[in-house]
Amino acid sequence: MKSTIVLGIGATLLASCSGNKQKTEEKVTQQQKPNVIFLIADDIGYGDLSCNGSKTIHTPNVDKLAAQGLRFTDAHSVAATSTPSRYSLFTGHYAWRRNDTGIAAGNAGMVIRPEQPTVADMFRECGYTTGAIGKWHLGLSDRTGGQDWNGFITPGPSDLGFDYSYIMAATGDRVPCVWVENQRIVNLDPNDPIEVSYEKPFPGEPLGKDHPELLTKLKPSPNHGHNQAIVNGISRIGYMKGGKQALWEDENIADSITVKAVRFIEKNKETPFFLYVGTNDAHVPRWPHPRFVGKSGMGPRGDALLQFDWTVGEIMAALEKAGIAENTLIVLSSDNGPVVDDGYADQAVELLGDHKPWGAFRGGKYSSFEAGTRVPFIVSWPAEVKPGVSDALVSQVDLYASMAGLMGKTLENGAGPDSRNQLEAFLGKDNKGRDYIIEQAGSLSVSDGEWKYIAPSKGAAYNKLTNTELGNNKEAQLYNLKQDIGEKKNLAAEHPEIVAKLKAILEKEKANPPTAANPSSPTSADYTPRKPP
Repeated sequence: MKSTIVLGIGATLLASCSGNKQKTEEKVTQQQKPNVIFLIADDIGYGDLSCNGSKTIHTPNVDKLAAQGLRFTDAHSVAATSTPSRYSLFTGHYAWRRNDTGIAAGNAGMVIRPEQPTVADMFRECGYTTGAIGKWHLGLSDRTGGQDWNGFITPGPSDLGFDYSYIMAATGDRVPCVWVENQRIVNLDPNDPIEVSYEKPFPGEPLGKDHPELLTKLKPSPNHGHNQAIVNGISRIGYMKGGKQALWEDENIADSITVKAVRFIEKNKETPFFLYVGTNDAHVPRWPHPRFVGKSGMGPRGDALLQFDWTVGEIMAALEKAGIAENTLIVLSSDNGPVVDDGYADQAVELLGDHKPWGAFRGGKYSSFEAGTRVPFIVSWPAEVKPGVSDALVSQVDLYASMAGLMGKTLENGAGPDSRNQLEAFLGKDNKGRDYIIEQAGSLSVSDGEWKYIAPSKGAAYNKLTNTELGNNKEAQLYNLKQDIGEKKNLAAEHPEIVAKLKAILEKEKANPPTAANPSSPTSADYTPRKPP
């Protein structure tokens, strides 16, 4: 039986990993430690779930999780794209404080340095078994192109606090299209070594742009760049050679992630665990399992939403079967807002109908407008969290410090420098949340839940490829989110005093960065790799 110590007053804080033992024992009683699961979807918008009001898609398992937990209406990822969003989630450090956290290529060096403390490190220090399964997109190795794809890939998740990992090196639309388990490629034939390049193609390897007849499943949308290496009848970004036996099949990606997550739960049900599950749904290329094909009426993207819901249901069922559902804290969210056409001709636009993945908000993935970072967010912990809906302003950057608060652990210097303990908000005991949040897309924006200021930017106002308003404008923008949730009327000229107030917050954050743990790019001289398992 799992046990820990619970502080006697305030929020339910579990304290077994730090502090004076005798002093603590005078104040606490024994109780089980909660397991913790971060279930992070990919490119799923606020309006993509029926619990958030969608009438065109039915996600019963997510709805069940929301009904037994707390559903947030004003929760945000830090960034409107994957890599910076996940970086901030794991480190509690704003990705915009660095200049090397953009969308990572499949052969990128690891964005998070091994010396940087992570939320997984924190849980492991508190006696938890830790796992990372699914979408990674944070780079591997110490530098771009430095991966030993045919051996032990280091540094990797084990250097960031994860005891077990089963991950995609980057994304579904980028090579290498293989699973990496504990930093070794799964099912790799040593006689067919893998080579990866993002600079030039390999002679003799067909490319999607030259051989459309080989694209038996999906064809790329024009000008998106998904027309290079062909894997499983789908062309990708980047070039790849070899590893034929190790290549994944897109229709089985969700099954692979789900099975590994369920096995992790089964294996560790007797000990406290922290599990990060990053789904591929609903990122491109969308090629769901035949069980879901045609079931949504909205083509592959809609079917991928149903597949995501199935994954949620399987994880919930595994927890129930293991007898640990009551005392497992699940955070379900998405890495950023939605995008419809993001590189493949899958009829996502044509079959969208009345469905609005962005809900009532403006923009989407890549955008400074609300739909770029206002994401689905559910916290379920049946033993502690009362069901309901919260309008508290919360950010994923605060999960690190809040989970440390849950553990009763004081973070070391440099750990989670931008993360704040918002445990009371996440558990439904504080309806206000943060005083303000900062969001990252083409420019930075700051919101206090009522007013939102978007800093001026010289970037494009519109992305024609994805049909997305990016929110960039050479002029300052100010929106009253309580009265204008769609951000249609710029009130900057009418309320210069509010612009000045929010701009000052942003400038203060930029001018006085917290002390981060090794925030610069990783180099081979800056870490000691762990020994291969």
